[in-house]
Order: sequence, then C-alpha cells, then structure tokens
Amino acid sequence: MKIAVAGASGRAGSRITAELASRGHQVTGIARNPDKIEKHANVTAVKGDANDRAALARLWAGHDVAISSIHFSASDAETLIGAAKDSGVSRYLVVGGAGSLEVAPGVPLVTTPGFPAAYKAEAEKGAAFLARLRQDKELDWTFLSPSAMIDFGARTAKFRLGTDQLLVDPDGKSFITFEDFAVAMADEIERPAHRRARFTVGY
Repeated sequence: MKIAVAGASGRAGSRITAELASRGHQVTGIARNPDKIEKHANVTAVKGDANDRAALARLWAGHDVAISSIHFSASDAETLIGAAKDSGVSRYLVVGGAGSLEVAPGVPLVTTPGFPAAYKAEAEKGAAFLARLRQDKELDWTFLSPSAMIDFGARTAKFRLGTDQLLVDPDGKSFITFEDFAVAMADEIERPAHRRARFTVGY
C-alpha cells in the first residue's frame, strides 16, 4: 500500500514508518525536518507542516492510508481531521494516548490521582481528539492508544489488544514498546479490525 505518516521523525512515527517500510509498503514520511527521517528504500521523506490543513491534505492525497503521529498539544484536531477528509484517503489512523483509557467503568486514567501532571494537558487534548473522531460521520478512522508507559525496546510482536480499558499485566504494569506499538498499527492497516473505533495494545 501507499501510506503517508505525518510525524515520521518522532518516537512513535519513526517506528511506524520503519515497520511499514520493512513490510514492503511505500511510505511517505512527513516531518518539519525531513532530514531527521530514517533512510529506507521504501521511504520517501518530505517536508510538511501538520498545522497547514491544505498543504497536509495535498501530501496525503493519492495514498491508501494516512497516519497522524503528532502530539495533540502541538496540533489541532479540526486541522488534522479536515486534512484527512480533504485528501480523499481511504483510511485515517491516529497515534493516540493512554490518558483516555478507562481504569474502571467511566473512570479515565487521566482523572486518577497519580496521573503525572506534566502529561495531563496532552492527555486531555488526546481525549478531545478521540471524542471529535467519534462524532464524524464520514471518515474511516482508527485511534490506537498505547499502554500507560511506552518506550523504545524489543520488537516481540507478542502483545494483547484491548478496546477502551487500560491493559495491565499480572504485575500491575501497563507497558508497550514503540516497536510493538508499530507492529499493532501495521497489523491493523493490513487486516482492519477496528474501523471507526479506538483500540489499545499492551503486554
């Protein structure tokens, strides 16, 4: 497939771009500084601004799938969703956050006492982004939330999937690597199972 990734130089975006390219997809990596995008035979690096709706729509046009891997606090939901719709792509996937996942019925992680204050604004904007997607009647979207903790590590391709509830292992840890997060997103692109829905990945 032809897949465009906005934010391809970032932590999640770089792993998603690499995973998709390794599977033989033709990836357009979009970043403010395309020189920071890792080189790969199946990756074309281009300069783009995720806050310019018309320009981003042009970059996404002609692709089968568009992916947003952009910090919610540094972007605008209407701009990104509008660009996806304007571009005419068949599917739109979003790198989400864990803050909107529920730790109990009706209790999002972001509202719990121990949630780090430094991440609260980003988490709240992520939750608002998801709510905005759920209101849309036209776009074929998918929102993938990581576990509470995400960092670089091994690509195991062995993990659990969930929907709106935070995944926690038997030791009480909620974790996923960027590498396995990318596997889950690539799998979803190749074998759609969560259309117009949010899902999550964790060990």
